[in-house]
Amino acid sequence: MSETPSTSFSMIRLTSSEGQVPSRHSNVTHPIVAKRISFYKSGDPQFGGVRVVVNPRSFKTFDALLDNLSRKVPLPFGVRNISTPRGRHSITKLEELEDGESYVCSHNKKVLPVDLDKARRRPRPWLSSRSISTHVKLRSATATMPTTAPGMFRAPRRLVVFRNGDPKTRRVVLLSRRITQSFEAFLQYLTQVMQYPVAKLYATDGRKVPSLQAVILSSGAVVAAGKEPFKPGNYDIQKYLLPVKLPGISHRMHRKGKAKIEKRKSGNWKVSIITSDFPNAGTSSQVYIVLYGHCRSSAPIYLSGRDGTRFQDGHEDKFTITVGDIGIPFKIRVGHTNSGCSPSWHCKGIELQNVNSGQKFYIPVHRWLAQEQEDGEICREFPILSKGQPVLPVTTYEVNITTGELWNAGTIANVYLSIYGEKGDTGSRKLFRSKNSLKFLRGQIDTFFLEAVNLGDLCKIVIGHDGLGQGNGWFLEDVVVRDPTTNHEYAFFCHRWLDEGEDDGKIVREIYARDKTIFSVRKKLERKRKETWAAESWKFMKGNTLQFYNKLTGGFVRLHPDGSVDAAGEQTDRYSLFDVIFNKGNICVFQSHEMRHLSLTLDNGFAGGGACSELRVLHQPNRCALLESALLPGHTLTVDRQGKVADESSAGYAELSKEFSVFVKGVFLNSAVVILATSLCQALCLQPNGTCTGAGSQSEQSYWRVHRISSGICMFESVKTARMYLRIKDGCCNGMGTGDTDCHFKIKKNLENASISLESLKSPGLFVGLQPDGQAKPVIYTKNESVCFYPRVIQFGRENPMGMSATPSQGENKTRPPEPKTRCPSPLSSEKESRHSHSTETLLSEENWKVLVLTGDTGTQANVTLWVYGDEGITGPISLTKESQEQLFLPGKMDEFQVVLRGIGEIYKIRIGHDGTGGQPEWSLKRVTMENVKSQKTLNFDANVCLSRNQADGDIVCELPVMKEGKAVFPLVRYHVDVYTGQLKQAKTESEVSLCLYGERGDSGLRLLHRSNMPLRFQRGQIDAFQIEAVSLGNLQKVLLHCEARDKSHYWYCEKVIVKEPGSASESIFTCERWIPFMSQGLMHSEIELYCQGED
Repeated sequence: MSETPSTSFSMIRLTSSEGQVPSRHSNVTHPIVAKRISFYKSGDPQFGGVRVVVNPRSFKTFDALLDNLSRKVPLPFGVRNISTPRGRHSITKLEELEDGESYVCSHNKKVLPVDLDKARRRPRPWLSSRSISTHVKLRSATATMPTTAPGMFRAPRRLVVFRNGDPKTRRVVLLSRRITQSFEAFLQYLTQVMQYPVAKLYATDGRKVPSLQAVILSSGAVVAAGKEPFKPGNYDIQKYLLPVKLPGISHRMHRKGKAKIEKRKSGNWKVSIITSDFPNAGTSSQVYIVLYGHCRSSAPIYLSGRDGTRFQDGHEDKFTITVGDIGIPFKIRVGHTNSGCSPSWHCKGIELQNVNSGQKFYIPVHRWLAQEQEDGEICREFPILSKGQPVLPVTTYEVNITTGELWNAGTIANVYLSIYGEKGDTGSRKLFRSKNSLKFLRGQIDTFFLEAVNLGDLCKIVIGHDGLGQGNGWFLEDVVVRDPTTNHEYAFFCHRWLDEGEDDGKIVREIYARDKTIFSVRKKLERKRKETWAAESWKFMKGNTLQFYNKLTGGFVRLHPDGSVDAAGEQTDRYSLFDVIFNKGNICVFQSHEMRHLSLTLDNGFAGGGACSELRVLHQPNRCALLESALLPGHTLTVDRQGKVADESSAGYAELSKEFSVFVKGVFLNSAVVILATSLCQALCLQPNGTCTGAGSQSEQSYWRVHRISSGICMFESVKTARMYLRIKDGCCNGMGTGDTDCHFKIKKNLENASISLESLKSPGLFVGLQPDGQAKPVIYTKNESVCFYPRVIQFGRENPMGMSATPSQGENKTRPPEPKTRCPSPLSSEKESRHSHSTETLLSEENWKVLVLTGDTGTQANVTLWVYGDEGITGPISLTKESQEQLFLPGKMDEFQVVLRGIGEIYKIRIGHDGTGGQPEWSLKRVTMENVKSQKTLNFDANVCLSRNQADGDIVCELPVMKEGKAVFPLVRYHVDVYTGQLKQAKTESEVSLCLYGERGDSGLRLLHRSNMPLRFQRGQIDAFQIEAVSLGNLQKVLLHCEARDKSHYWYCEKVIVKEPGSASESIFTCERWIPFMSQGLMHSEIELYCQGED
């Protein structure tokens, strides 16, 4: 057996020149120049840095250096960027590194500053509760430890695995990627290693280890069990985790035997535990201690006896333990596993004696460690006494944990917290006793009190849960810790899921502290406003008709013919309607729907009707909006209780209001596609088992098609799963309706927050409601948010034709979800540009068109598809087929098809292509002609392209614009698309990746990224350049990425996508930073939408 122990950390030690090994190739005429460089962690002054010798032998490429640093610098996604200390310059080549300099490592291009002077100081040993050594100078006058080598922590690469109940049976395994593909695969590997069935893993203190992530974040040891429960034992991992040579030990030589004796003596302690002498003070639990010294801390050490009579009433139990050289102790943590028939324990005191020096320490305890006694804690910390006084005070920290307001944000899992400061950590504590009767409910603030030896200034927390129980996922908003000794509050902002099926799948997060200052609170409020704007901005798109409701007045904003404005109108008042005729970001012009020559204006702070005025929409976190003058910032539309426009200084603040709820007209017209949002990022969603949840994502899974029965009464059909309708029946609310009267809902508007509620027409008084976990159920109407839905239009509908039933025809094909209707500005008709799309909304009849397709000199046997885009909608995909398919698209032949276009407005482009199947997948397309059967209007599209994977640019789809007076109404643009594959291991993929661009003038369609500038596509750390030709989309808004992987080995990690338009200096950036496919809501998603993060 090797004498080199396994470690869970890396040690970087400076050695003298005397200890250097001479080169074996001293006769080489051109010696290899070595650079000694220090690397630090972005934004983390507690990380002591790592020194690396860089030469052509050790690192042949820059990527090899990044891989090496990823194993030494603890970053979430590994080291992907190296920059100068202030982050001004990025290092991309080995040659750019300078000898003796310091650099900062980060996992993205954003680099947080680091105080290098502070980072270079020797870090304190208590910065980790694991068994890690740090090089600190002892304050004792007798200490002689050198201070030259900083310690460094990283995640454990080796793991000690004990057999449950038998600490003597143990194995050391290496956590390689081969054995950690999944938690199940890891258990199977341990079954082979331990030579018995392994079904469960526990931490050495008895907590269950439920996932692979929990294994990686463990203290370096786990207990492997079958189906039996955890069995306490003395699972001592010190001998496996101690370094070969303790830090600070001089280089003097010892004989092997003496060295071992000296090392054993320096780490031997006698421990006496005194249990109080009153009834029921003893415990049946497994007791453990953790010692903290100036050099290091120990792992949990279990104190067990062979006779099973330890820790009885009035008894003193003595033990001898080996912990290595921890230096002078300054605190002790004592706890138990809360197991057995009588786990409660009252400890009187603890005595420590160093076997080598004979020095003694006594710690008076006199406390309960019991969940039903005192504060319910089963783990406590006590400082060591020096001359009768504690070296550090004991502090009771107040911990306020806020659970997010998303549906299903709460958890029933056991939550654990560890607080880190400049003087140590609290260890992992179970948050057991909250001021609330039920912990971690949605939108709730839970307050806990955590007692520990004072930590000084706090720097970070580690918080997570054990993943046990149904609905264990948790959306953590933030944690605020108050130190009562200084009355200072430390804020730890999270605003993320701790859920294996959401976000990045992590259930444990490390969060760094921010002062709870006015600035940080403002930043949090600003983030909420941005999220609200993202959810509500669709209302202010050009062409919408709006109403503004004021809660104080109970009326709607009106613009009268004389130009006066008030907020006392009724919902049916014709002067309360406003058309959005201009939109740029959050700046809009609201034109009177009734009087086209007047718009809502703010003149010197007072509202009126002018020819044109730009207003800035400022959305508040409560979904209300402020209307501010774009020319005079700070001047907002303000009204008094009577609805009259007022100046803010003219009355008391309580008598004025400037917040308005915004309603869009025409939301629930027939055939509209809507999202019923339940929060800023969630929506009512049909699940595969037919139930409905309000915790779904706002994606295609949550699209509902509206079937209007009569005024104010609608049905909602799932777009993703056709012929499944929302219903209330037999006391249940689900999506298993068939379109009968159980599916009819009356729409009730909630004016205060611009939401709607859905009341069953068949069961009056019952509404669609949500439980805290997001599951839909019938409820009686109350004004709480459980019955409120915020509609968002994906595709506007139209009024029913006279005599037409709202119930869909059984023969209508609904298996394919519709593409969102995109209103596109078109130069085809100046009259249409100035006309409001809803104000003159009329019935659009079906139009029959004849499509003529002329094939060039190469025909095809593939399936050909057509899309037609108009300024009011899209029709497609239209399959161009006939009964005799083999006679279609022959060389030099023209094929004729009849298609029906429904209300798409003026056509401005088409997209045509094939699927690349059949014996002849190549196709030469010469021309497409469209002729309106009724009006005889003809549109000619000259193509002259070869659609083939093997020729030209490799595309099998092309877009063709409408020509007017010899010019294209919108030009063809060849977009340059750069796709960045991440630096993570196995980030590459061999799967096919497709992309769709979305802009203000529609989309490009889903295009296969086939022809890259690189010989192999989507390799790790690679940038692949593609070109996509499409009719100009205007300002880009989002992209859709699709990756259909066969198995996990073909998953792809995409960092970002950058799109450039030729002739433009700017580029649109779409950040991804996640794996595709990914798991969400229990379903695998092979595509993801990325929204524009800005332009550079």
